[in-house]
Amino acid sequence: MTKKWIYALEEVGQEHLNLVGRKCANLGEMTKLGMRVPPGFAISVDGFENYMRVTGLGRRIETYFASLGEDLKKSVQKQMDASRAAKDMIAETPLPAGIAEQIVSNYEALCARCGEADLPVAVRSSGSVSMPGQMETYLHVRGSSEVMRRVLEVWESTFNTRAIAFRLEKGMAVDKAPIGVAVIRMVSAKSAGVLLTVVPTTGDTDHVVIEGNWGLGESVVSGDITPDNFMVDKVSLAIEKNINKKSRYVVSTVNGTVKADVPSHLQEIPCLEDAEIHELVRIALSVEKHFGVPQDMEWVVDQDLPFPENVIWVQARPAKFTAQRKDADADYIVDQMARLFRR
Repeated sequence: MTKKWIYALEEVGQEHLNLVGRKCANLGEMTKLGMRVPPGFAISVDGFENYMRVTGLGRRIETYFASLGEDLKKSVQKQMDASRAAKDMIAETPLPAGIAEQIVSNYEALCARCGEADLPVAVRSSGSVSMPGQMETYLHVRGSSEVMRRVLEVWESTFNTRAIAFRLEKGMAVDKAPIGVAVIRMVSAKSAGVLLTVVPTTGDTDHVVIEGNWGLGESVVSGDITPDNFMVDKVSLAIEKNINKKSRYVVSTVNGTVKADVPSHLQEIPCLEDAEIHELVRIALSVEKHFGVPQDMEWVVDQDLPFPENVIWVQARPAKFTAQRKDADADYIVDQMARLFRR
């Protein structure tokens, strides 16, 4: 295993999509554009394939799925059983020493870079094929042993039932799914959410839409609350605000992330200041110009940093949206954002 298979985010970009997966490639590209991105590293597809090869799991899982034949396509129950069996095989197979040492070494280097022992990180799946919402993400992971455990669980999630069904539907090999893993510093989130440089339900490209809540962005897409909505004119930068009562949010604790009640004094005030909104829009429009297509982006405002360094990005990708219609309803639908958020 002399071949390099872990990379700093600064080392990768869009040209490395098949090497490190879409999310890691996007994060690397964002750093090249000068965007504020949390520091971290990318575990490439080769890392997963090394694990499967060195442990013999790849051959075992391939043989197992081959034994199921065409029956796997006909029954959801069989897909659920296959998912459980494949995931059990991975759960029972620890990381080989050489692979574990490389992950720990890169995590410790990230801790040193950020000046914090047992730095809390997000461990996020990064598939080279877009499979929305089908792989796992773990937040506020601390310590080498926990990072290794979560990396293994992200790899394990390639055999989630939904992922198996997706590969069957698309005619892909069901016994394997190239996957990278992003390990990035957790942001001390004051607020977070999503931004699109197009109104997805109408195709209106004259406005930027921002959805947000206090705390981490998971509450914005979970449907637990109705987030704040900001519509910003791309030319005048005029802001139209729809501030909703935000009773619940997701926050980081020493034991991970939890859902909690929003303090009463914050529930009915905007989760973003006007200056933060304009900074989000400024950067988003520059990214849209760079790529030449509307963008679907994820942002976090760090409560421990001064403005504008506190405006941080954790995702940017081409937006999916409805073609513009003159008679379309201009309301922004949060449910659609939930489908767009996870890739």
